[in-house]
Amino acid sequence: MAGHIQDRWYRTEGGQDGKDRRVKTERYGTGMRYRARYVGPDGTEKSKSFPDRQKRLAEQWLAHIEADMARGQYIDPRAARITFQQYAETWVETQGADPNTQTSMESQLRLHAFPHLGSRPLGSFQPAHIRDWVRKLQENGVRGSYARTIYSNVRAALSAAVDDGHLPRNPCAARSVRPPTVDTKRVAPWTPERLFAVRAGMPERFQAMVDLGGGCGLRQGEILGVAVDAIDFGSDTLHVVQQLKLSRSKAVFAPPKGGKLRDVPLPAPVADALRAHMKRFPPVEITLPWKVADGPPVTKRLIFTGPRGGHVWRTSLNEEVWKRALASAGVIPERTPGQSYAESRENGMHALRHFYASLLLDAGENIKALAEYLGHSDPGLTLRVYAHLMPSSQERTRSAVARIFTQDRKSESQAGITGGSMKCN
Repeated sequence: MAGHIQDRWYRTEGGQDGKDRRVKTERYGTGMRYRARYVGPDGTEKSKSFPDRQKRLAEQWLAHIEADMARGQYIDPRAARITFQQYAETWVETQGADPNTQTSMESQLRLHAFPHLGSRPLGSFQPAHIRDWVRKLQENGVRGSYARTIYSNVRAALSAAVDDGHLPRNPCAARSVRPPTVDTKRVAPWTPERLFAVRAGMPERFQAMVDLGGGCGLRQGEILGVAVDAIDFGSDTLHVVQQLKLSRSKAVFAPPKGGKLRDVPLPAPVADALRAHMKRFPPVEITLPWKVADGPPVTKRLIFTGPRGGHVWRTSLNEEVWKRALASAGVIPERTPGQSYAESRENGMHALRHFYASLLLDAGENIKALAEYLGHSDPGLTLRVYAHLMPSSQERTRSAVARIFTQDRKSESQAGITGGSMKCN
């Protein structure tokens, strides 16, 4: 057995006859009687106290400790007593160099995980606690992909706690634990008529954004961050090397999402639209920090700028320009005076990427190439999002089979005619 059990109420003394005898201590009858003691892997002594008449429980506890050590699943009791909030607040500081990502994770944990799980010691986590928490998320109206993201952060924090020796296994990994459900909605790409109607509803200085989104598949931040040196008219190529985003509410230049730099074919009509745009609205040099709010300054000649010559703010673009164009095209209702436009997430500027993807798939482009042009790190993601837009194999199957059977029947018919002619002769 790993360690031994001390009886605080009795001590052993040697008698005059040479035999040992048990003598009551000054603590007899008060406090916890038994103290189970052992030396942990770190070389320090650990202990746990048990009341009178529970020596067997103390022995069982020591036996479990010994078994956990043998299996390599030993958890230091002091580490197990750290609460989820104490651990997660430290853990989140190590998650990536993007301050926006950290801020988002901190907010999600603080609002939706810590109130229910924060005070629980790591060593006490059971799958039932996670199941109950997921249920409460749904009851509080936290659903869909947002709830799944929060759950993923909690699961990742608990996985790190397992690696750091704070609990033996991740309760989120239990079969009985299911993450929040996400309703999968199929992408419904815009028609060309809708795309051009929205473009016509945009102010002239922003119309070429629709050409870049629908003709090259760029994200909104990548469109806002397109600089003159990213456009190669000679090779009809667009180099997607940066985006314009916010870092702690401050505009910065940063690599594209996931750090995925890429080259995208630049179709002639899009190139013409960019030339016309730059002639009408000359590019402006904009200096912003790189990646983070206090990053080194970087200067770029941006294609798209605001009426006053500064960079374009995404919020203003979405609310005052994009939604107005959607309303003018009949995609969303016109707003009531003094009110905001209706929400329509599926018709955000990301709809331009969906339009682009649907065009390429309809033209027979393969998933791997489409993933590269969209900046997806995994073609499997592209397939999951856009598989239903791929030309159906059913019609190809019907045509192929029909062609073979038709040829065979024609051959039989011709053979019959020849045979009949021979009989008549």
